[in-house]
Amino acid sequence: MKNDETRFVILGGLGEIGKNMYALEHQDEIIIIDAGISFAELTMLGIDYTIPDYSYLKENESKIKALFITHGHEDHIGAIPFLIQNVDIKNIYAPNQAAELIKMKLIDKNIRFDNLHSYQSDDIIKFKHFEVDFFRTTHSVPDSHGIRIKTPNGIIVTTGDFKFDFTPIGPMADLHKMARIGEEGVDLLLSDSTNALNDGISSSESNVDAALNDIFDTEINSRIIIATFASNIYRLKHIVETCYKHQRKICIFGRSMETNLEISIKGGYIKHKELFISPEEANNLKPKEVCILCTGSQGEPLAALSRIADLEHKHIKLRPDDIVIFSSSPIPGNALSISRTINKLYLQGVKVYTNTNITDIHTSGHANKEELKLMIRLLKPKYMLPFHGEYRMLKSHADLANMCGVAKENIFILDNGDTLLLNKHHIRVGDKVKMDEIYIDGNRVGEVATQVLRDRKIMARDGILVIVANILMKNKKLLTKPSIVTRGFIQVNENVELINMLELKCSLLITTKLKENNITFTDIKTYLQTNLSSYINELTGRKPIILPIILDIKRSSSN
Repeated sequence: MKNDETRFVILGGLGEIGKNMYALEHQDEIIIIDAGISFAELTMLGIDYTIPDYSYLKENESKIKALFITHGHEDHIGAIPFLIQNVDIKNIYAPNQAAELIKMKLIDKNIRFDNLHSYQSDDIIKFKHFEVDFFRTTHSVPDSHGIRIKTPNGIIVTTGDFKFDFTPIGPMADLHKMARIGEEGVDLLLSDSTNALNDGISSSESNVDAALNDIFDTEINSRIIIATFASNIYRLKHIVETCYKHQRKICIFGRSMETNLEISIKGGYIKHKELFISPEEANNLKPKEVCILCTGSQGEPLAALSRIADLEHKHIKLRPDDIVIFSSSPIPGNALSISRTINKLYLQGVKVYTNTNITDIHTSGHANKEELKLMIRLLKPKYMLPFHGEYRMLKSHADLANMCGVAKENIFILDNGDTLLLNKHHIRVGDKVKMDEIYIDGNRVGEVATQVLRDRKIMARDGILVIVANILMKNKKLLTKPSIVTRGFIQVNENVELINMLELKCSLLITTKLKENNITFTDIKTYLQTNLSSYINELTGRKPIILPIILDIKRSSSN
């Protein structure tokens, strides 16, 4: 990078859904956009989620001026507690709803941060090299914004997550400002690719409102249980409005649901606080007077709905005339978990509504193809970077951009760690920055190394084998036949011959190694692991983790 160039660094959000994070660098200044998490895949055993690799930011933290947030979803704010404890972030600018969620997140982790600022749509924030302003978009959470950044070498616009809904539950997107930004000129557009494979226009949130009203009108004598995303504030808003209209009280289950509703009521996005009641009150009312609002729309094992379906919830027991509504669509990879939960509900005799062409009880907060085209036409970028999506989504979005007049050579399909260099309104691909996966295990601030995750996968697939051997190091003698303990490898009682063969092999390996000069306990362990691993693989076709424990009996110490 030349000194007069502006560098755009992709820290997350490409080739995946979530973990959105980008940075702009010009000389002695860096600004960051979003800091999200990505929820763990099924193969990531014991991992809760992943966060962007902030090595580049750590190396350049003296340049960092601010972090800007587009909206308050976890894939855009979830990594903030980890980021600010490891990198010097001087200021965070976020819209009101996101700012409140960030505050709550930091309080939960006992983190103090005094420079969190709320911005409005008409604010302009200036630095030495950058000027940042905002435009309102429509999404499933209030206060969603796109961001324009004016740099010395051109203008970059990121849409954040968006859709075009002309009958929204909340405020309309600021189409006039988008068009004005397009007229003023956009060099590089980053646009949400989540639904780039979906034809047409996404359904309006108002259609969901009408569908829910129909169910409430039809199922007038039943208790209604609704599972939806806790982060979908506009969905929660019209569920509350529907309950108010049908004179039902609302009982909430799920901590994230409680948190989002509390912040939304405080911010004035959701009204009718008087409708919310405790589980005890809900159990004392008639079924037609109650609506239960809970987490678990994705079949999460520990979420409220899963525990209700398993008859394990301490407050709510299913009744045969209950109605359960899944006001959501499956996130890729969750279909099986959702099906299991639905089957359990049917076994209890309850009626279940899911999103279909007949019952339109969910709509996405992301733009379909025609809406993506509209955004491109409004902003008229010279260069295009599809973001927020798997590669098939990015490719589809790239094709749409080309159809809408962006030259094919000006469209970038990149990967996390890639960079773009801006020089006087021209853009080229730069050098890649260091980029690794960072795994978060548990609620504590901590990172799990790739090797740990690899070991977990091996243990899940092939198990573990522990060898305990007593030796007399001074006399270079194995005192007794090694003892072997396995977990997840074989059933010991049914494989006595194999265990005997392994014990004999271990004895031979240890005795052979003890004959060498100047050996250490580490030498013996490494020799055992290397030779026994290949031996076991020849016998069984499996490669368990091998853990040797060598005890020097004379010294009575473990090594």
